[in-house]
Amino acid sequence: IPKKPIVRLSEAEDSDESLLGHLMIVGKKCAANLGLTNGFRMVVNEGPEGGQSVYHVHLHVLGGRQLGWPPG
Repeated sequence: IPKKPIVRLSEAEDSDESLLGHLMIVGKKCAANLGLTNGFRMVVNEGPEGGQSVYHVHLHVLGGRQLGWPPG
């Protein structure tokens, strides 16, 4: 969770670019720590229709099985 409160990704500003990039790097490291060597997906939910239920920007790291497309 970033120290700067960003409630929704749509509220992020250009000045948050390095913070959001950092989240992606941390997500990649989490995937590696979980042993997700065959691939993984990182998801950011945005708003009620996007499945957001926790109102701060964070990533979900999904993997460990074949993920279909489109999701849902």
